[in-house]
Amino acid sequence: MPTSLGRVLDALGSVLLEPLAGVKKQQVGAVVIHDPQDTSAFPEQAVVLGVGVRDVSDLLVEYGRRGAKALVVRLPQERTPLVRRAAERSGVALLGLAEGASWAQLAALLRTLLAEGDIGAGTSETLGGMPSGDLFALANAVAALLDAPVTIEDPASRVLAFSGRQDEADESRVETILGRQVPARFTRALERNGVFDRLYGGREPVYIDLADQETEVGLPRVAVAVRAGEEILGSIWAAVPGPLGEERSRAFVDATKLVALHLLRLRAGADVERRLRTDLVGTALEGGPAAQEALARLGLLGRSAIVLAMGLTPESDDDVRRAAERQRLADALAMHLSAVQPRSAVALLGEVAYAIVPMEPESCRERSIRVAEDFLARTGQRVATAIGIGPLTSDGSGLRRSREGADRALRVLLAGGARRVATVDDVHIDALLLELADLAAARGDVIAGPVARLIEYDARHQAQLVLTLRCWLDAFGDVTAASANAFVHPNTFRYRLKRVAEVGEIDLDDPGQRFAAMLQIRLI
Repeated sequence: MPTSLGRVLDALGSVLLEPLAGVKKQQVGAVVIHDPQDTSAFPEQAVVLGVGVRDVSDLLVEYGRRGAKALVVRLPQERTPLVRRAAERSGVALLGLAEGASWAQLAALLRTLLAEGDIGAGTSETLGGMPSGDLFALANAVAALLDAPVTIEDPASRVLAFSGRQDEADESRVETILGRQVPARFTRALERNGVFDRLYGGREPVYIDLADQETEVGLPRVAVAVRAGEEILGSIWAAVPGPLGEERSRAFVDATKLVALHLLRLRAGADVERRLRTDLVGTALEGGPAAQEALARLGLLGRSAIVLAMGLTPESDDDVRRAAERQRLADALAMHLSAVQPRSAVALLGEVAYAIVPMEPESCRERSIRVAEDFLARTGQRVATAIGIGPLTSDGSGLRRSREGADRALRVLLAGGARRVATVDDVHIDALLLELADLAAARGDVIAGPVARLIEYDARHQAQLVLTLRCWLDAFGDVTAASANAFVHPNTFRYRLKRVAEVGEIDLDDPGQRFAAMLQIRLI
């Protein structure tokens, strides 16, 4: 299905592709290989892989006439004024493929990115004859090539996948598999002896005799770096009885290309799915004609659901850290809901993570509160987080109203107080007061009447008449309780209350005046 060129560049730009000229909001939908002898019609919105192409200005114009949207050439490529004008005039974006990257790798990744279907479609894609992203199947295939147990690791020596036959290795390999991380004592020894420098500095397999590495003696290792262009994606490690022969070394190096393809596919696929899910959740919450299709693609059409809104309290000015925390918590919420409330959809929209959660009407309130409280209990107190819960919508068509309710509840929670979870019904009055304060601020209204006179008197005489009135109102006129809350003697409190009536010119026996004063105090 067509996707935006911007999305392709987001997924692959830091690794394989560099925008050179004419990049706009193009939609791309197919991949073709440049062939000067081929005059057949192009598929719509094609990306042309210019294998061996150097002179691009005329090709840009030609491919623009044929309906192509992008041309990829090998870097380095000069961006002359003629090339830039040709790209602008033709409407074909010019992209550069990183040095050292494979055309086959790029073609496969582009096709899988452009073939991204609906979330949950369950389509099975293959890369190199194996399920896309199945690193364990790939590890077993490499192990069969080398006749040795292998692990696939990321640059931080975390185990991404491992083959069978690990029992044929040694205790250190077993420890690595169980912990899904190479033990720190091994990585420190390898770093001291320059093993990682040799591994990531070259493209050939590196033989490591553990007896020379100041570690527990075990089977030797052969490792090779996995690259995409010049970027290190990870490495493959094999436990072997001795050095590999030339043929197996070549097979080992060839295997890295396929492993790189799968690693890139996993990265790109995760990014694409997250963006697609964010678009769908945002569309569903906005309502309108497109909402029904978005709900259908999320698998939520016709189901009763509620919206959760999760946010962080404004306790830090570190925008980068807070952005990372928001994304981390949104991912954690998605994982939590996938286990306890299947078919939920979570997306981070701006500074708030929203979850559309299918719920049965009979147990909606209790269930939604329990789910939110359980999640916050798991995340702990390190990050101050709150979750507002919107009202139930019977078929998904009222999700916009549910989102608005969740936003109102979240705002009350973030404004202060001990609660971390609330439904919009629980905080209805508090939400109204916040909105009333917004209205007053927007109109430029100021506090007037008795409360204004008391505020002015307190400022001029360092008195506490506003506090006195507030404590009395909060205690429903009980002078003993009110004086205790104000930390003064009851007789002193009675005198101050008399001054409140005199200075504020307020009749404390009038329920209307009492309500007006209470409302103004709450809005201060």
